Order: sequence, then C-alpha cells, then structure tokens
Amino acid sequence: MNTPVLSGNVRSIVAMLVAMLFFALMDAVLKQLADHYPVLQIAALRGLTALPLVVVYIALRQRWHTVWRIRWPLHLLRGVLGIAMLALFTASVRELPLTTTYTLFFVAPLLIALLSTPVLGERVARAHWWALAGGFVGVLIALQPQHAGGDFWAQLVSGGGAAALGAAACYAVAAVSGRLASRSDSAESLVLWMMVMMGVGAGVLAWPDWVPLRAEHTALLLGLAVTGFVGQLAITEAFRHGQASAVAPFEYSALAWGAGLDWLIWQSLPGASVWVGASVIVASGLFLLRHENRLAKTEVEAGQDRP
Repeated sequence: MNTPVLSGNVRSIVAMLVAMLFFALMDAVLKQLADHYPVLQIAALRGLTALPLVVVYIALRQRWHTVWRIRWPLHLLRGVLGIAMLALFTASVRELPLTTTYTLFFVAPLLIALLSTPVLGERVARAHWWALAGGFVGVLIALQPQHAGGDFWAQLVSGGGAAALGAAACYAVAAVSGRLASRSDSAESLVLWMMVMMGVGAGVLAWPDWVPLRAEHTALLLGLAVTGFVGQLAITEAFRHGQASAVAPFEYSALAWGAGLDWLIWQSLPGASVWVGASVIVASGLFLLRHENRLAKTEVEAGQDRP
C-alpha cells in the first residue's frame, strides 16, 4: 500500500508552522539590523551566519555525499531569487511597519498556488483555494483598519510596498523551484547551496558599500544565524513532502507569531481587528487541515480494502 500524499501534507503543515515562527523571529532581527547596515550586506550576513550551522548539521548527519549531485540550474535560480527576496524584504521593513510588509508579502501563498499547477503539475483542490482566500481575507481584516483610506493604498504603490510585492514574487518562484528540485535533490543540498549562494553572492554585491560589523550587534547576528538556520530547514521540509498549494496557506500563521512577539518584546497587544483577522486565518487553516485528514483517512481505508 502506498503512503497517502495527504499524510505528507500534514507533516509539511507542522513544518511550515515552525518555519513561520523562526522566520518571524528573524524578521524582528532584520528590522533592527536594517537601521545600521545596507540591505545587501544584511542578505549576505543572513547566509554567512547560518552557513557554519548548516555545515555542522550535514556533518552530524553524514550526508555530504548528497549535496553534490544536484540540478545546478535550479539551485542557481533559487540563490538569485533568495538574495533578491531578502534584500527587497529588508528594504520594505526599513520603510514600512512590519505588519504592513507582511500584508503585502502574503500574496506569496496565492502566487505559489497559482504556479503549482503549471510548474509542478499539482491539482489545486477547491478546499485549497477556499483556505488561501480565507487566509488572505483574514490578513486584510487584521491590518486594513490600521491603514485605512488612502494611506494604505499609497503604501501599496510606494517604494516599500513595491519592494514587499517584489519580495513576495521572488519567494513564490523560489519556493516552487525548491519543490521542483526536491524531487531529485536532498534537503541538505537545498539548504546548503541556498546559504552559500546567498552569503557569497550577496557578499560580492555588498562589498563596495560594506559597513564594519559592530560588537554590540553580536547577539543580533547570532540570533540571525539560529533563526535563519532553523527556519530554512523547516520550510525546506515543508515544501519537500507536501503539496505546495496545501502547505502555503499556513504561511499566514506568521501574523499570529508576529502578534506574540509584539507582546513579548514590545509589550504591545494588537487591536480587536487583528484578533478577528487572526481568527479567520486560523479557521482557514483548521478547515484545510480537517479536509486533509479526512481525505488521508479515506485513502487509507481504500488501500486497506484492496486485495
């Protein structure tokens, strides 16, 4: 009996929730570093700080033999997109509030779902579309009242808004490319070469305007290394085993993680609209999870009935 595809989706959903937590932590670090360093340098530091952890991880797992036989064009594409995505995202959070950047960046799950059919050959179930739409509506409910009227739409077309949308597009194509590469390449290779290309590639581009690192930012750089490393492992795992269109809606959980960080770090609680929007987002995710579990159970029962 074959393992149901949908059981892989549940595993990937858990990985996505973990990834969003660590990426939310990383974004908080990025926002603080953006006040002191150029965006390309921050992209390079993202790769360089996490690279030692990736090397140790691969060595402990004795998986070096899996990182060389890869499809280089896909890895190069992911590397270029990763640099562009992180530089654009950092430029956006430097100019806009983090929540506004998240709002615009959350078009990425929709783009992933749209790309998953022509690129990956995945059938996007109706339940996936409902969950995607529900999650995006929840984000708008949570954030629109805070940027009501023309201000919100002015930010949409501003430099920071355009940067967030560009980052979302880069992320979506990189995620789908990673899913495509994972059909033949190991998870270790996907993480390693992304960090190498981001560190080296962005480092070369940032070198003319490189700003010396300051000792008081050591803790931030360590935090960048750990959060980026764990987040990259988790998101690679998420898109490696599950359908991209099923996993993508759970990226909206970043809003909940962001609200928690606001309370823990800055002692600020979101307004009622944020809680309503978060409820819509969570409900969308639970709806999809229930759909995935029911379909997986049906497939298991059908497999058990086969002679």
